[in-house]
Amino acid sequence: MRIIARTILCLIMTGQANPILAHEDAAVPASVNEQRLIQFPDTANYKTLVLDPHTHSSFSDGHVWPRIRVEEALRDGLDAIAITEHLEWQPHMGDLPHPDRNRAYQIAREANGDNPLMIIAGSEITRETPSGHINALFITDANKMLLPIAAPEPFDPIEYYRRMHQFPEQDAVDAAVEQEAFLFWNHPWWHTDYVADIPIIPEFHRKNAANGKIQGIEIANGFNYSEQAFQMALDLDLAVIGASDVHELIDWDYKPHEGGHRPVTLVLAENATADSLREALFEHRTLVWFNNLLLGRDAEMQELLTAALTVTAANYSGEKNLLNLDIENSSDVDFQLYNNSPFTFSKNPNQVTIKQHAKTTLVLRTPTRLSAIDLPFSVLNALIAPGQPAQLTLSAHSIDIIE
Repeated sequence: MRIIARTILCLIMTGQANPILAHEDAAVPASVNEQRLIQFPDTANYKTLVLDPHTHSSFSDGHVWPRIRVEEALRDGLDAIAITEHLEWQPHMGDLPHPDRNRAYQIAREANGDNPLMIIAGSEITRETPSGHINALFITDANKMLLPIAAPEPFDPIEYYRRMHQFPEQDAVDAAVEQEAFLFWNHPWWHTDYVADIPIIPEFHRKNAANGKIQGIEIANGFNYSEQAFQMALDLDLAVIGASDVHELIDWDYKPHEGGHRPVTLVLAENATADSLREALFEHRTLVWFNNLLLGRDAEMQELLTAALTVTAANYSGEKNLLNLDIENSSDVDFQLYNNSPFTFSKNPNQVTIKQHAKTTLVLRTPTRLSAIDLPFSVLNALIAPGQPAQLTLSAHSIDIIE
């Protein structure tokens, strides 16, 4: 069980919290809300790490202190989080001057204390078309990704944003690459031209992807999933990324207390360390969890589906050829399976839902009593390309007979 931090968010919303607490270390609660935790099983070959790689605080255009992002991540059971402040868009700078663009990361890391949550240093390069917005993770110094340009007096965020554009976006990307950062293209549907509803990938991103400078692309951001961005990821051979891009409170935007969750990136890593997480991102071993959708390439999808869905019991009872199959789901997804086998279900239609963190019993009619069975399914809400469900075979290698 991951260590989950005590939260003060409900007190903040009711006006009962001491504002000094926003500057203290994240603490461990006496009890844990299990339903809020984002939980996926490790696979046969990898640790499944839950990452939110795109969040904001009051050090750019977010509306919470960085420590609150740590509290939220701990409450949600995340393994890693990046607070990726806009480098150029700084609407709060008139009220919160901060010449050091690394400050939000430093505050978050200090607040995290000894918690196992990984705090990743990151920033968001913020431009218009053609580059749009780009996140850089695992940077060593955000200040090297922008020019030290004086802020206008009195402070004007629009004028400051314009002045910051004197530093070309390619130079900002190259400065991050020099730090061996992992870069991904944010919400590309915001800054993409279309012809006959088909997105045109800007030459800026084609070149950077081909040169290995941009390694990922968001296919889910906030409340949006883009099939076009998913296809771009496949076409450009980029890691698929899902992120909250949260600016307000997670509780306000995603309502985990009502069963909601932030979009996240599931990273299949060798072990639960920052180095292993970074390596897995560069190797594109990622999946995206958005609402009740899993999105990713087939290899990673098969790893996770095989770990999440297992046949725990198979038996015949009584005189009829009715096979009882117990299927255990150890993930947060309510999987929607479509039966592709020649057998029919006794109590269900061909499409069945395997509820999260629960056992579901399926009853199949078979012409004779079998000693083993392989059942092929389409997993309708696990997509390996736009509109293309993953295929999964659930097997029972030994079937019992209960008299």
